[in-house]
Amino acid sequence: GGEQQMLAMARAVMLNPEVILLDEPSMGLAPILVEEVFRIISRLKEQGVTMLLVEQFAAAALNVADYGYVLENGRISVHGPAEKLKNDPAVKAAYLGGGQH
Repeated sequence: GGEQQMLAMARAVMLNPEVILLDEPSMGLAPILVEEVFRIISRLKEQGVTMLLVEQFAAAALNVADYGYVLENGRISVHGPAEKLKNDPAVKAAYLGGGQH
């Protein structure tokens, strides 16, 4: 699974697209491979590659994102800069494993 994900990402980048859509790149991967996939995403970001990332692993996604959208029942419930979402108590409680204090 992880090798297929990395190969798919490499093939996409080789085409020099304007935008890359990554749909659940961590799905079904072992934790060590998830870390590697997000390291690759971070490197692509540093190189100026524009990406649209759809990911249920919210903490990892927000760590590499500039901006985020939280979908609930098919609707955008919250959106904003990733850093703001990471620190939002409601987002933390619902999606990042942190309780409200």
